[in-house]
Amino acid sequence: MMKPRILIVEDEEKLRRVVELQLRSAGFEVESAASAESALRIADRAGLILTDLRLPGMDGLELIDALRRQNAQAPVIVMTAYGTVETAVEAMKRGAVDFLPKPFSMDHLTAVVSKAAEVRNLREENRELRAELGRRYDYGNIIGGSAAMQEVLHTVERVAASRATVLLCGESGSGKDLIARAIHHHSPRNGRPFVKINCTSLPENLMESELFGYEKGAFTGAQQAKPGKFEQADTGTVFLDEIGDVPASIQVKLLRVLQEREFERLGSNKTLRIDVRIIAATNVDLRAALEEGRFREDLYYRLNVVPINIPALRERKEDIPALARRFVAKYAESPCEIEAAALEKLMAYHWPGNVRELENVIERSLVLSPGGNLTAGAVRLDANARPRSTAAGDNHFLPEGMTLDEFERSIIREALRRADGNKSQAARLLGLTRNALRYRLDQMGVEG
Repeated sequence: MMKPRILIVEDEEKLRRVVELQLRSAGFEVESAASAESALRIADRAGLILTDLRLPGMDGLELIDALRRQNAQAPVIVMTAYGTVETAVEAMKRGAVDFLPKPFSMDHLTAVVSKAAEVRNLREENRELRAELGRRYDYGNIIGGSAAMQEVLHTVERVAASRATVLLCGESGSGKDLIARAIHHHSPRNGRPFVKINCTSLPENLMESELFGYEKGAFTGAQQAKPGKFEQADTGTVFLDEIGDVPASIQVKLLRVLQEREFERLGSNKTLRIDVRIIAATNVDLRAALEEGRFREDLYYRLNVVPINIPALRERKEDIPALARRFVAKYAESPCEIEAAALEKLMAYHWPGNVRELENVIERSLVLSPGGNLTAGAVRLDANARPRSTAAGDNHFLPEGMTLDEFERSIIREALRRADGNKSQAARLLGLTRNALRYRLDQMGVEG
């Protein structure tokens, strides 16, 4: 980042000139003023202000107060004569970032100003990163002009301000992570920790210690205590990605966290309380996992307070052109447009990998294309990809004229016929539990 412009406020012309020359030689742009009143007129142009405390008219302390009222963003360093350190401390209470006791060496001057400039730049970078983060997770920046995505975003907007637990359902690559971060960003917990836990990537034997932490000596190799993910997220948001993959032993402990907001570290009897908001996501049918005994019913209902279904990309193809243009702008090394024929090719594809696959296709196509606009011939789709699922009326694997529901109903009836109406035997033929079969019969109105 560039060095900030320095404004020197000093009524003694000789000292003002020496300081100005020193800072210019250190690579700073410099302006100067002989009074606080004249400094206020140009303060908005400064990135850092170096001022004497003893000035004619308005003094340095009054200048700091005036700068705060003017909402000037520049940090202030005060110069003070020997014996007036108490005044310098008062200046720092009012908002100055450092002080230089006179007389000072030019090396000391440069060091103090350079340090303040570095801190100022870091704060500016942090402010810019926060602004960029805000833009990234702003609803208007999540591409979703389709009716299906607009419904999702309206739900996000309504639920973000609450403390309610949210369950995001959708296929891999459909944007659950982005939606979870948008909920956190627009919540009162914005600015507090957002801790993502990928439940699939954690081995079962390590999951408890990763989630809840451990004490020293809790197991071989535990040389010191370590807080878990939930402690790290205190006052913020925990995002449990792929919650359907959590083993039964951990589900019990998660249920307690959701109900009581408390837990114990591994190897400890001390109960810890936390304040976290839970967002969970899954790409599997938790209902089916529930029926098959792989997921706890009580945990499911604790998670499913506000369900949000993220549509697959093939269910919102009208969003593909805008998404494709966004990814072209992100990955193209030179100005590039995507041609109409290329968009048609993308629209005709089934996208089993959803938005993530579309982004990968655009990046790959740009890397391998000869340059210029992105043509249909340059679009490199995955020729071996198979459709993840197909909608009724667009399914080449079903008997002609039969919907998926009708096909499932016919299979269940056939299994019941072969089992002479015995539901347990029919369930075994179908590879289901008896409860899962009973649920499907109730849902479909099939008498067995």
